Amino acid sequence: MRKTEAAKVMGMERADYLIAGAGHAALAAMHAIRLVDAGGSLTVVGRDRQLPYSPTVLPYVVSGRSDPKRVFLRDEAYFACARTAYRRGHAIVRIELASRIAELDDGSRIEFGKLLLSSGARPVIPPVTGLQAVPYHVLRTLDDALRLRAELPRTRHAIVLGAGLIGMHAAENLSKGGARVTIIEVQGQILPGYFDADAAAIIARAFEHDGRVTIQTGTRAVSAEAGAQGGVVLHLQDGPPVSGDLLLIGAGVAPAIDFLAGSQIRCDRGILVDASMRTSVEGVWAAGDVAQAASFYEARPVLNGILPDAVEQGRIAGMDMAGDAALQGYRGAVPLNTYSYFGRHAVSVGSGCAPPGAEIVVRGDADAERYLKVIFDQGRLHGIFAINTPLDAGVMWQLVRRRTDLTSLRARFLAQPREVGRALMSRLWR
Repeated sequence: MRKTEAAKVMGMERADYLIAGAGHAALAAMHAIRLVDAGGSLTVVGRDRQLPYSPTVLPYVVSGRSDPKRVFLRDEAYFACARTAYRRGHAIVRIELASRIAELDDGSRIEFGKLLLSSGARPVIPPVTGLQAVPYHVLRTLDDALRLRAELPRTRHAIVLGAGLIGMHAAENLSKGGARVTIIEVQGQILPGYFDADAAAIIARAFEHDGRVTIQTGTRAVSAEAGAQGGVVLHLQDGPPVSGDLLLIGAGVAPAIDFLAGSQIRCDRGILVDASMRTSVEGVWAAGDVAQAASFYEARPVLNGILPDAVEQGRIAGMDMAGDAALQGYRGAVPLNTYSYFGRHAVSVGSGCAPPGAEIVVRGDADAERYLKVIFDQGRLHGIFAINTPLDAGVMWQLVRRRTDLTSLRARFLAQPREVGRALMSRLWR
């Protein structure tokens, strides 16, 4: 008997609330729903076979700093206490919107009243000729991290394709594991989209000072082939080929929304949502990496795959799904990233694109690896970027989002951004 036929024989599950995904957005939505509706049936479907965890911990699993058995955000008892059916190791592959039925990859079907799409993101695999014929790694799941960790003892020279946060984290941990590492980035600097060229150069020097890492920017891989002694050879657009016995693809991620192809749910780069995280279809919401929501800075909706946004969007979606009267709409995406590397610390909050008339203040000491860039727009914080300068990233994020006027505090803020920001927020939060 086929799985679909077996599912029909056993009957169909029914959920008042169905959540696709089990990451930060899903957990926040689940919590928000249960605060209002303690009795409605709730099912969470997560494609990962592991309990929920944060992708931010994966580089530390690779390095051995984090025990893979102790990284989970919730356990089975939590779901049981919340009266939630947790279907892990499964993914929704098709949605019948007219009949409100979701089909899972095992052929089972769930009838739902309200649906939240928070299925996360998948690694982007660049269009490199021959890449699919050679072995490579990605780093998006706990299983990915464990496979990469198992390869470390055998790795002498690793190639990392992409110099975003995933690629740079992985490169550091591969280097600490004893491997030589070559990082290849198509943009003219590392960490594009997070830091400007001056800040990126300071970070790059720390990697090169390590002695095991070589960074090649402004070039792309055009083809890949198996090496004569095993491993991989990458042929570059500019420069000689690079050989390694391990290849890691860290070229970014894209929303995992393939299962929505042909549906009535409006999508662009992600799932288009309003301020309540509602999609174009009644009774369907989206949050987290898949949600293309309003930007804080511009008119067009954007993807903003950061943990605080996932939590906020999930909370808003859950509140709206459960009819919580205290709901306040989403105020727009503000980027926030913190990055630790070789004992140093970098923070990126807000937009680095200064609007007309903005004030840009840059202070730093490249030799001491200190850097601070602050962008003020009419006295309000527009963006702040720092290396080895004490900052509270969460406070900076709130100052941007609240459009807090810093005009009278400008000099003190530039001298002590962490202390002034905390003191200011302690009053605003009361």
